[in-house]
Amino acid sequence: MLAVQSVQAQPAYKNQNEPMEHRIADLVGRMTLEEKILQLNQSAFGENLNPNNRSEKVGDIPPEIGSLIFLSEDPVLRNEIQRRAMDKSRLGIPILFGFDVIHGMRTVYPIPLAQACSWNPALVSQAAGMAARETKLTGIDWTFSPMIDIARDPRWGRVAEGFGEDPYAASAFCVATVRGYQGTNLSKPNSIAACLKHFAGYGMSEGGRDYHASDISAQSLWETYLPPYEAGVKAGAATLMSAFNDISGVPATANHYLLTEVLKQRWGHDGFVVSDWNAIEQLIAQGVAKDRKQAGLKSFQAGVEMDMVDRAYSDYLKELVDEGKVSMDLINESVARVLRVKFRLGLFDQPYTTTVAESERYLQPVDKIVAAKLAEESMVLLKNEKEILPLSSKIKALAIIGPLAKDKANLLGCWSGNGKEQDVESIFDGLASEFGTRLKLSYARGCVFDGEDESGFDEAVAIASRADAVLVCLGEKKSWSGENASRSTIALPVIQEKLVARLKLAGKPIVLVLSNGRPLELQRLEPMANAIVEIWQPGIAGGTPLAGILSGRVNPSGRLAITFPLTTGQIPTYYNMRTSARPWGGKYQDIPTEPLYWFGHGLSYTTFKYGKATLSADKLTRAQKLTVQVPVKNTGTVKGAETVFWYISDPVCSISRPGKELKFFQKKEINPGETVVFSFEIDPQRDLSYPDGKGKRLLEAGDFYIQVGNQKLTFELVENLRSTAAVSAAAIGSQIKAKTVKD
Repeated sequence: MLAVQSVQAQPAYKNQNEPMEHRIADLVGRMTLEEKILQLNQSAFGENLNPNNRSEKVGDIPPEIGSLIFLSEDPVLRNEIQRRAMDKSRLGIPILFGFDVIHGMRTVYPIPLAQACSWNPALVSQAAGMAARETKLTGIDWTFSPMIDIARDPRWGRVAEGFGEDPYAASAFCVATVRGYQGTNLSKPNSIAACLKHFAGYGMSEGGRDYHASDISAQSLWETYLPPYEAGVKAGAATLMSAFNDISGVPATANHYLLTEVLKQRWGHDGFVVSDWNAIEQLIAQGVAKDRKQAGLKSFQAGVEMDMVDRAYSDYLKELVDEGKVSMDLINESVARVLRVKFRLGLFDQPYTTTVAESERYLQPVDKIVAAKLAEESMVLLKNEKEILPLSSKIKALAIIGPLAKDKANLLGCWSGNGKEQDVESIFDGLASEFGTRLKLSYARGCVFDGEDESGFDEAVAIASRADAVLVCLGEKKSWSGENASRSTIALPVIQEKLVARLKLAGKPIVLVLSNGRPLELQRLEPMANAIVEIWQPGIAGGTPLAGILSGRVNPSGRLAITFPLTTGQIPTYYNMRTSARPWGGKYQDIPTEPLYWFGHGLSYTTFKYGKATLSADKLTRAQKLTVQVPVKNTGTVKGAETVFWYISDPVCSISRPGKELKFFQKKEINPGETVVFSFEIDPQRDLSYPDGKGKRLLEAGDFYIQVGNQKLTFELVENLRSTAAVSAAAIGSQIKAKTVKD
C-alpha cells in the first residue's frame, strides 16, 4: 500500500510513462518565477577557448541554472555539477551542457568549408555522428553547430565555418550534419542537440567585417539566406542561435519577424533560440537599446529564449514581469521550449554522462579513418599542368618547403574543439609514410607565415636545386580565419609569394599545397606553380590523404563549394549572380572580370565524358514531375568519382532570377570504361518556384532551362496539358535536342 502511494505521489514530470508535453506542463506549473528565469540563462564554466569571448569561472553555480557552456574535458566534473542541480535544487531540473564542437571534439576533421568540397553528405553526416559520440562522452549535450550562413565575401573569417556560397549546398550539408549529431532520437546515448547558427544573414556582414550590419532585401533574405535554416528546422534541429548582425536596421537578436513570425509561427519550430555570446548587450552598441534592461526586453520579446552569458535575463526579467512589460504567458512558453529540449535529450531520466577512460572516448581507429576519408574527399586539385601529378616514377628526390610542411597546430583550423597538436599528422610525416624509400625527401622551412625575414630562402633554394620536384606548403595560420578574423585582402602574405618566386629560379617543377580557411587570391602564385592542391585545414588527418593524392593512390574528387576570385578586388563574385544590364559591359578596366576558379571547379586524374542528356518530357504541369538523365563515362585509365551538378534557370519571370541555380548534385565512383547514368527528378513547386519578399513561393508558367555539364536543355511549364498527339508523345518520354553552351 505504501509503495502504491509513493508511485502516485511522484510528480508527473518525473514519470517517464507520461507524455512529454504533460511532463513539461506539470513542471512549468510547479516552478516559481525565479526558477523559470534561471532556466532561461546560460553561464560559462571554465576557460573559454575562444579568445574573442569574455569567459569567467563560475565558482558558485546556481543549481537551477538552465545551461552551462562547459569548457572542460572532464565528464566526472560535469556529473558533479549535474548532481548538484538534481539534488540541491527544489525541483531537480537537469542542466544542459553546451560547447562549440564545430568540426570535431578531439578527433578533429576538416573545417566545414572543406567538408562541402567533398560533395558527400553521407560522409559528412558520419563525421558529425563521430563527433557527437566524443562530445557526449565528454559530458556535452549540445553543440553550437552547424553554421549555415551563406558567405560570399571570403574576407569574412567565418567563411571557414560554413558550407560555402550556395543555398542548396548549404541546406544539404546542414541536414546531413543535423542528422549526424542528433541521430533518429535525441535521447539515444550518442546523440547531441544541434544548433543552427547564426539566424540569419550574418555572412553578409558589410565588407567582410565581423559583427557588422547586413543590408539584405526581403526577397534576398528568402531566396538566399533562409533556405538552409528552413531545411535544418525541417530536419529536426533542436535549437537555433541568433546572430550579431543588424539586418537592414533590425538586429537579428531583436528581430521578432525572424525569431517568432518566421521560425516559430511559420516553420513551427518548438525548440528554443539562444543568443550568441554577449549578443543581447550588443543591442546597446547597435543603437536599438539604451541599456541592458531594454536590451533584455527586446531580445526576449523578439523570441530569444536563452541568454548566453549576458545576465540581462537574470538581472531584469523579474522586474520586467512586475512592470507588466513581459507577460507570464511568454515566460511560460519560453521555459517550456527550453525544457522540451532537455526532455528530448533524456536528461530528466538520465542526467549523467557515462564515464569511460579517455583512451576509449577519443581518437578511436574508426573515427580516424572517417576523418582521413573526409579530408581526402575534401581536397581539391585546382591545377595540374602537363599532368605533373601524380608524381611520376622518374621523380626520385622531392624537396618539401614552406611554413606548413612540418606544422601541425595550424592544420587543425579554427574552432578545433579540444583538438591537440600532438594528434595531428603533418604533411611531411604523411609523405614520409607514403613514399618510404621510394623518394628522397629533403626539407627546409624557407620562411615563416608572415613578416619580412628572408634568411631561410637560400637553404630552400639549395635543396630545391638538388631535387627533381618541389612541394611548397603555404597558407594561413588557424587564427587567420574564424570569428573576428576579417582580412582586408585574401592574398597570402608577401613573404610566402616571394619564397615561391625564389624557388622558381631553381628551374624545377613546383607543386603548390595550400592550407587555409578561405578562398585565396592566387593571381601571382598560380603562374609559378605547375600544380596546385587545396587541402584546406584538414584537422588531424592531412598528411596521408595529401600524400595519397600526390602518389596517385588517391584520385582527387573534391570540387569547390566557393568561388576563388582572381583578386580581392573582384569580391563579391559567385556563380549564381543575376545577369546584369548591358551584359557585354560592366567589366573591370584594370583586371579581368572572371574569377580564377569558379564554384564547382576541381580536377581529376581521369577524364569523364558526358553523354546526351535527356528529359522525360518537354512540357509539364504544376502537378507533374519531370526526370532528366545524363550518362557519364569514365574515359580514362583509373577509377574516379564524378560530381554531377544540376542547375535550373528561369529566363523570364516577374522577379529577376540568378543566371543559374544549383538544385541537385550527385557524386558517384566510376570505373575505367564504365558508364553511369545520373538522374534528377524535377518537382516544379520545389525546383522551379521562387520566393517574393514575404517568402511566398511563386511558380509561373513558361520556359525553363536545365544545365548539366556543358549541355542546356529547354522545357516548358504549362498551366495544363491538352490531349494533343504532340503533347501525348512528349508525356510518354520524348527527348529534346541538347544545346551546347559555355558552362
